[in-house]
Amino acid sequence: MTDSVYKVIELVGTSEESWEKAAAAAVERAGASLRDLRIAEVTDLDMQIGDGKVITYRAKVKVSFKFSDKD
Repeated sequence: MTDSVYKVIELVGTSEESWEKAAAAAVERAGASLRDLRIAEVTDLDMQIGDGKVITYRAKVKVSFKFSDKD
């Protein structure tokens, strides 16, 4: 087995419906431009509020992917 290196980035996904959809949006967007996604960790949840109501759910997500300097 070959040793591997993984890079971790932090993203914030948003949704008007739920934290779950906000986290999924972050992962899906990352998957559109990064290869070999491995782990996603939700590190923080919050909400944007306006007029006393939830406007947007936000999920801060750390995503790891296999690091390679070769294309």
